[in-house]
Amino acid sequence: QVELVESGGGLVQAGGSLRLSCVASGRTFSRYVMGWFRRAPGKDREFVAAVSGSARTKKYGDSVKGRFTISRDNAKNTVYLEMSSLKPEDTAVYYCAADRAQVEIVTILRVEYDYWGQGTQVTVSS
Repeated sequence: QVELVESGGGLVQAGGSLRLSCVASGRTFSRYVMGWFRRAPGKDREFVAAVSGSARTKKYGDSVKGRFTISRDNAKNTVYLEMSSLKPEDTAVYYCAADRAQVEIVTILRVEYDYWGQGTQVTVSS
């Protein structure tokens, strides 16, 4: 079992930046693909970004490409999501997730992720 704890959410004005962090328990963090998803009110959970175990492969959702950056520090069991040029439509609960079945093959499908954090709220005001 892997526990994921997100932090870094909050209220920010449009055009601003935030950095989310997700700390994972356990000793095999570097063997998991890590992803970020989000759910806005009244919408399905949406893929945001994901990174392979070595960080060589990264994928982004179309709505955040060029604005968000995913990274990881395997020594700290932590994955980050740097968000810039934030828009009101980025308002959502952001979830960290781990895919234990893959190390280097990154998927955007939420059904493939085995472990989920509780989420952190990001609110972007206009």
